[in-house]
Amino acid sequence: MRRTKIVATLGPASDRPGVLEKMIAAGVDVVRLNLSHGEPGEYHRRVHAARAAAEAQGRDIGVLMDLAGPKIRIEGFQSPQVHLETGAGFVLDSSLDAEAGTEQAVGVSYQPLAQEMSPGDELILGDGEVTLQVRRVEGPRVYCRVLTGGTLSAHKGLNRRGGGLAAATLTAKDRADLHLAAELQTDYLSVSFPRCAEDIEQARALLREAGGEGAIVAKIERAEAVDSLESIVRASDAVMVARGDLAVEIGDAYLPGVQKRVIRYAREHNTLVITATQMMESMVSSPVPTRAEVLDVANAVLDGTDAVMLSEETAVGAYPVRVVEAMAGICAGAETEPDIYQVGRFSVTSVSRIDEAVAAASIYLANQVGIRALVALTETGRTALFLSRGRADIPIYALTAHERTRRQLCLCRGVTPLCFPEASDSETLLQEVVSLLLERGAVGADDVILVTRGMLRGKVGGTNTLHVVRVRDLQHDEGGISLPSSGKPSGKLL
Repeated sequence: MRRTKIVATLGPASDRPGVLEKMIAAGVDVVRLNLSHGEPGEYHRRVHAARAAAEAQGRDIGVLMDLAGPKIRIEGFQSPQVHLETGAGFVLDSSLDAEAGTEQAVGVSYQPLAQEMSPGDELILGDGEVTLQVRRVEGPRVYCRVLTGGTLSAHKGLNRRGGGLAAATLTAKDRADLHLAAELQTDYLSVSFPRCAEDIEQARALLREAGGEGAIVAKIERAEAVDSLESIVRASDAVMVARGDLAVEIGDAYLPGVQKRVIRYAREHNTLVITATQMMESMVSSPVPTRAEVLDVANAVLDGTDAVMLSEETAVGAYPVRVVEAMAGICAGAETEPDIYQVGRFSVTSVSRIDEAVAAASIYLANQVGIRALVALTETGRTALFLSRGRADIPIYALTAHERTRRQLCLCRGVTPLCFPEASDSETLLQEVVSLLLERGAVGADDVILVTRGMLRGKVGGTNTLHVVRVRDLQHDEGGISLPSSGKPSGKLL
């Protein structure tokens, strides 16, 4: 039973007939829509197709929309591409026409660039294909020397080493896309290039005003975000280690340590965490991953990431199904390593809520008694999240009638969300839980399970009770229970 979740980006490759269904069957838990590419009609079609395919397979799937953000880019060239020689001069000119670029100069989409540049600044184009050093600034023109030459094509991203460009986090396009996310009732919304916690709070407020109830993901891809990591993690429902732009800003050498710090800090603060960018990039064109990619994915799993993400591999790659199968296999293999199942391990260092205390007590008991499964009867999914921060070798089942909660829990490591109706009789509640798990083959008659619940059903954050139950003692032969196909969401996961 794989515990680490898989996020897959949708695109032309996944649009081919039958591919999306096979991707979900292979192990995709959350689908991602990159709002930097595509049109609203495509987003609508892909969201509906993903949810329909998951429903046909008897499961829930999460939907994550990724805002484009203030990506600073160069403009176009007169030819398809140019080659810049190391040591040559090159000008970034915000007054140049959009398609007038040459080997000597190119336009820039970010008008204030010149005002924010100083001699000695280092600029990176694309993912590091070309690096420039600022020599002087004259009006709208930034005169540079090419430090690392290479081939350059239109609309490549531009970053300053060390960060510091002042572009606002939410663009006009992002504000429009927030309404689209609300309309499609997406489960997660990623905020690109946030600098501080205020950027996250602003995105959440705008999404709520638009009628959306999705959880907010902060993409850690600016140097300033690393400096403000604690406040951003606390303000977010989830964080994403977006390693492309982040590496460009802080340098490749510092990326591994920052990735581990983000994962550790997110777990300690009950925040979900996604590791992303180029995880299986060779499989865009190759049917098998490299050994380095296998180790990259496995190390993120061993560090405790909730999810690993595929981008171009499933959006435009030649092998979208095979790459999901390969990633699922790597995750499952890494999870067999016993060192990640340290007895007594609990990521959260202190508790301040009753439901969090119940989860901590449950994990302690699971370490002392042979527990086959942890079961959380939950409204928002919060207790299941708390349980997932502890031991990783015991299956966690989150039972809820609320469809939104189940979809959001698709991102939570080790948690299997299941549709479970509101119990009509509290005295038969545990019997109904046992019947559901037996029906799924998740437990046997001799197994012991631990169930957390709130004494007042329907109360958000009301988990205050745990039961240690032997399945045999509550097993009955009434044929199980009838489950509804969905329920209205009540609140959000985090």
